[in-house]
Amino acid sequence: MCVLVQIETREALKNLPQILDVDGVDGVFIGPADLSADMGHGGNPQHPEVQAAIEDAIQQIRQAGKAPGILMANEQLAKRYLELGALFVAVGVDTTLLARGAEALAARFTHNATTTTDNNKSVY
Repeated sequence: MCVLVQIETREALKNLPQILDVDGVDGVFIGPADLSADMGHGGNPQHPEVQAAIEDAIQQIRQAGKAPGILMANEQLAKRYLELGALFVAVGVDTTLLARGAEALAARFTHNATTTTDNNKSVY
């Protein structure tokens, strides 16, 4: 069994050292969308302040010997988090994947259909 906790607020970041000291916690999952909203940058998890907080959290989690993870649909950022030491990255959300698949299917049968495949602009 693996126990993961999720952090999504400035308060959680402030308490990260204590969270990492809890016996039985194997890893920490960072929620960038909620974190960016809590930091005053709602809808913009790519804001430099949010990115700095995420990068610092990944380092702290790794240094504590725990597994850092995050959700990020932006391919470049997802790869960057892996390079920084994230051990797991959720790169899609079920509703977004379903919608993009439906758009792609519709586009194959219509001339006017457009698809939204640029996840680099999506919060998810």
